[in-house]
Amino acid sequence: MTARIERVVTEGVVEIDDTEHKVENNTWIVGDDDEVIVIDPARDADKILEQVGEREVLAVICTHGLPDHVGAAIEVASRDEAVIALHPKDKPLWRETWSETWPDIDMEDDGIFGVADVQLDVMETPGISPGGVSLYCEGLGAVFTGKSLQADGPGKLGGEYPALADQLTSIGGRLFTLPGATRVLAAHGDEVTVGDLEPHFDDWVSGSLTRTEGEDDSPLTDGTRAAGIRITPGDE
Repeated sequence: MTARIERVVTEGVVEIDDTEHKVENNTWIVGDDDEVIVIDPARDADKILEQVGEREVLAVICTHGLPDHVGAAIEVASRDEAVIALHPKDKPLWRETWSETWPDIDMEDDGIFGVADVQLDVMETPGISPGGVSLYCEGLGAVFTGKSLQADGPGKLGGEYPALADQLTSIGGRLFTLPGATRVLAAHGDEVTVGDLEPHFDDWVSGSLTRTEGEDDSPLTDGTRAAGIRITPGDE
C-alpha cells in the first residue's frame, strides 16, 4: 500500500516568558492503511488517534521538545506501545512537559525511520531549540520542518528568534539543499515548497527578519545581532 501524508490541526495556548500565545498546530501522520508514524503530536491525543484509526502507530517523532510539539506524545504512543523519538539536546525541554519519563530514542543526524514504503531521514536543524530536527521524505517529496522553517519564513518562539544565525545556517545548509519542489510541512501554518522560500534567503541573512525602521542592512555574520532581539509577536 502506497504511503501518504495526513494533517491534523489542533488549537491551544502556549505560555512563553509569562505571556500566552494562541497557536494552531499541525500534527503530521505518515503511513498507509496499516501503519503510521506520527510527527509532532500536539495536545489533543483523541483527535490525532481518531485520524489514525485502527492503523498501528510505529513511532512518535518530535521535531522539537517544545510543549506544543510533545503535549500528546505519551498518550498517542502508549496506545500501540510505539517508541518516542527526540534529539537528546532537547531533553531538557521535554522534561518541562513530562517530568517523570524520557523519550525512547535519541535521534541523530542522518538517522532513518521507515514506515510503509517510505523512509524519513533525520536532518539536524537547530536554532529554535538546540535539538531541533527536520524529517525529509524523498519518496513523498516532503520535509517536515517543525518550527525551523514555515510558510512565512523561519519560525519564531514567542515572537523572537532564539538563535537566528544557527537557524539560518540550518535552513541554508540543509533545507535549501533539497529539490525546489519539496513540500515544506511545518508544525504551524500552511504548506509551501522549498522553491517558494529559497529566493527570500538572502534577505533573511541581510537582516530583514529583525530589522526595525532606520536600521542598516548589515548582514547577520554571527549570532550577536540575532540573539535576544524582540520583534513584533506573530503566529507561532
